[in-house]
Amino acid sequence: MSQLRTVQVLGGGSAGSSAHVSSLAAGLVARGVQVTVCAPPAVDHAYDFTATGARFLPVPRRSDPAAVAALRAACAGADVVHAHGLHAASRTAFALSGRTVPLVLTWHTRRYAEGARRQILHLLERRAVRAAAVVLAPSSDLVDRARVRGARDARLAPVAAPVPRSAGTLHDGKARAELGAVERPLLMAIGSLVPHHGFSTLLDAARIWRGLDPVPLLVIAGEGRERAALQQRIQDEELPVRLIGCRDDVGELIAAADLAVLPSRWEGRSLLAQEALRLGVPLVATEVGGVPELVGEAADLVPFGNAEALARTVVRLLGDPEQCARLAEAGREQAASWPTEDDTIAHVLSVYDELAQPLPSRT
Repeated sequence: MSQLRTVQVLGGGSAGSSAHVSSLAAGLVARGVQVTVCAPPAVDHAYDFTATGARFLPVPRRSDPAAVAALRAACAGADVVHAHGLHAASRTAFALSGRTVPLVLTWHTRRYAEGARRQILHLLERRAVRAAAVVLAPSSDLVDRARVRGARDARLAPVAAPVPRSAGTLHDGKARAELGAVERPLLMAIGSLVPHHGFSTLLDAARIWRGLDPVPLLVIAGEGRERAALQQRIQDEELPVRLIGCRDDVGELIAAADLAVLPSRWEGRSLLAQEALRLGVPLVATEVGGVPELVGEAADLVPFGNAEALARTVVRLLGDPEQCARLAEAGREQAASWPTEDDTIAHVLSVYDELAQPLPSRT
């Protein structure tokens, strides 16, 4: 019997896309599929794709001839190649030039740019989605965007909610003590410190709620190019905010929080939102992208960029334990309705089978 052979291609490897590929690789291998993962070495160090049973080949996130040649060689003999992200899809399409192997693109997240870079981004989007036989996206707005950009076939794809990472192994009280929130409300936000994640607006909101007694502490986990500017604002304005950098215990930190806050300009299936709802932590999030589809009625949603609405919602929830309890229960119920890893893997495998037909029967 002939095995289906797939190659999974990652570029920079965001937390969401890397976790998705790790889950996908493990599930496909368990179903008898031969899987090769191509990604920068640092991504494999973080996610250990070989532990899933997949073969790992280091391919840098570049488009120079050596990187393209390495990717082309890795895809030799594949029945389906699956790229994760726009850059990965564009590079992979170039590497597959002249070959008939079908390319699947999972468009995990939407990016933003201004001026000339915006036009470059639009060109990248068009090139990537038009190269793919099928575009999979985690939210309806990305499916629509792919179609506008010229995708031949764009579909809403189930994406498994990640299991909270080591949640519960650290006592909540210990986590709160470490963060400095023993006798005050603790708010958690997580994400790379870049403009479209909305942390500047979140600091504006913190300036509003610092009049509460006791003053809530906002803790932001993540790194990025805005860190220095955000830290300067925190110091200059004496804001009740801590930047704690990248952490590998975000599940415990979220579990210890009174509220989770997601101020982004766009999100598909936010890891913060998923972990907060699964853990029963009330969530305040911006009403953008795939967030409404993801959370349903289990979170309080506010407009992006509106610091007053964000602060007002946080203050209201901190003063309403009964509403927080309702949101916590609704969050757990909503999380139980999300697709499982089996759902995600079965859907992707059905796409592969569709594109790779006719194939010999497989065990």
